[in-house]
This record gives sequence, C-alpha cells and structure tokens, in this order.
Amino acid sequence: MATASEEQPVVNKNKRHRKEKHPFQPDDNRGGVFTEESSFATLFPKYREKYLREVWSAVTKILDPHGIACTLDLVHGSMSVRTTRKTFDPYIILKARDIIKLLARGVAITQAQKVLQDDVACDIIKIGNLVRNKDRFVKRRQRIIGPDGSTLKAIELLTQCYVLVQGNTVSVMGPYKSLKEVRRIVLDCMKNIHPIYRIKELMIRRELAKDPKLATESWDRFLPKFRKQHLKTSEKTSKKNEKLAAKDEARKAAGLDASSSTKKEKPVKKVYTPFPPPQQPRKVDLQLESGEYFLKPHEREAREVQQRKQKQAEATLKRRAERAEVYVAPKEEAAPTVEEKRKRRHTEVDDDGTARSTKKKKKGAAAEDT
Repeated sequence: MATASEEQPVVNKNKRHRKEKHPFQPDDNRGGVFTEESSFATLFPKYREKYLREVWSAVTKILDPHGIACTLDLVHGSMSVRTTRKTFDPYIILKARDIIKLLARGVAITQAQKVLQDDVACDIIKIGNLVRNKDRFVKRRQRIIGPDGSTLKAIELLTQCYVLVQGNTVSVMGPYKSLKEVRRIVLDCMKNIHPIYRIKELMIRRELAKDPKLATESWDRFLPKFRKQHLKTSEKTSKKNEKLAAKDEARKAAGLDASSSTKKEKPVKKVYTPFPPPQQPRKVDLQLESGEYFLKPHEREAREVQQRKQKQAEATLKRRAERAEVYVAPKEEAAPTVEEKRKRRHTEVDDDGTARSTKKKKKGAAAEDT
C-alpha cells in the first residue's frame, strides 16, 4: 500500500476538481436557443475601409460556423456582430466583438481570428490621453517599439503576446496573465519609465520559474529594484564642483586660462526701495518730444526710410572694416643692430651687475684723488 501511495502523482488541491478543457460544442448548451439577440458595433477609421471591404468575406466565413452574423456599414463607417438562432456558445459574441475591435485598430484578419481560441484574449490600451505634449507622446510611443522594433520584439517573446502600436492605442493579443504584464509595460513607458526595466524583470522571472525549489519562495530578493535618485542640495553642489574642476583641468591642458571659464561676474544687488519704479513714457509721448507726432503720414514714412538707410550704411561700413582687417599685414620687428644689442646689455643688468659697476666707479674716483 505504501508503494502504491508513493507512485501516485502529487496533485495541487486547488486543481483537484477541475475538468479537462475542451472546446465548447453544441451539445454543451443545455439551455437551447437564446431568447434574446445580443449585438455589438464599433466604428473604424476611413483608411481601414479599403482593407475591410477586401477581407469582409473572410470575416463572415470565420464567424459563420459559430452562428454569428456580421455586417459592414460603409455609409456610417461601422462594423457590427450579432447572435442568431444557430448560435450555441453564449461567450462567442464577446470574442466576435473583440475581432471587430482589433480589425478597426489595424490588426490583420489572419491574426485577429486567433481571438476565437479559448486561451487567447485581447486588450486595447488607450495611450492618447496619458501625455499632453505631442512631441513627448510621439517619443514615448516610439520607445515602446524601440530601434528597428527590437523592444517590441523582446516584449512579444517574453510575454508570448502579439503587440501592435497604432495611433493612440496599443492592441495586445495573448494569454490573460501576459496581457496584464504588457499593459503595465505600456502604461509605465508613457509615464517615462523605460520598457527595458520591465523586460529585465520579466527575464529574471522567466529564469526563476525554471527552478522548482523556488516555487514556494518569494522572488523579491532576486528582482531588481529601480528607484529614482533624489539628490540632496549638498550632493548637487559637489557634483557641480567636480564638473567645474574637470573643465579647469581640461583648459589648463589645452594651455588656456582656467579662471576665465569658472569665475563669473556677480550681478550687482539693487538697492531696495518701497516705491514703485517711475512710469515709462508712452510711444505717443516720445513722438511728441521728437516732433514726429505732428508729421504727415508720407513725411513720417520718408523719415523712417531715411533712418533705415542710415542704419544700413553704418552696418555696411562696419562689415567692410571687419573684412579689411584680414588683409592688414602684421607689424614685423626688424633684427636689432650691434649698437642696440650693446645698449640692451648695459641697460638690462641685474642687481649683481649694478653692484659691480658701482665698485668700479669708486675705485676710479679713488685713483683720481691720489
């Protein structure tokens, strides 16, 4: 008896009374024909009209075996599905609703028809209202796709889901648990958390799931914890000083003045006065002072043209002077003559030399006295 009990496989007590899954058949519907008709409709964008017209015959063929009728309304731009008397599966109408939703969001019919399987579900994540700035929204949406679609491919491989980023929505198809992971990755990406952090976490979870010893343990110690670093004021200033020191070293190595880059002139503090500043003159007041207010319109225009021409003439003269500076030859110093060299030797004498010259003068004066 002991050997017989040992040979029996260990069954999880939560799954002890579960039946094996099998596709829903007409015999499983004991209630018979549905008493009321259920229907769902969804709108589609104008650019999808051509594709839907070509594919609609395939859509009807896919839904017909399940007893679901579908209509395509090109006038109002909508698709609808409804149950008929032949429908036997009460849940299939929701699957049909998911198909038309996916078709409206740009998913191909060959991919969308997989939603009819029992172990496949879909989720359409709306990302249009999460970021207000248009440029920021486009950048973060592109971050989900990644360079050459590498990030999107990594998400698909790790979650076993099909992901399509289209406009203001992200369409996802796959197992129920994986849909939650993808939704979390997408929403975090729109909140400025890069998908690579979640991908790294998923990869670690995948490796931990292979070890049966860790099935009953907590995985928190293995998972990475990414937190934003809020630096203190002292840490910020120290980092700033390090950068300035590195700049100074680079300038010294290049032979430039290091002090000129770091030291800035501090603005002079204004003397506080409780009174408001004096009122500035209006444009009309300035015109009255200059006499321009009393000029006629054509005289005023002529005056403006004259001032403009004067400014242009001054600017052209300044530009010409700047261009002419390039062609001015630099001053060249001529080689010193023999006499100039002698004078320089006599004049440029250090302290020792001056002391020697004074001694010679004293000796000469003493010899004259004798």
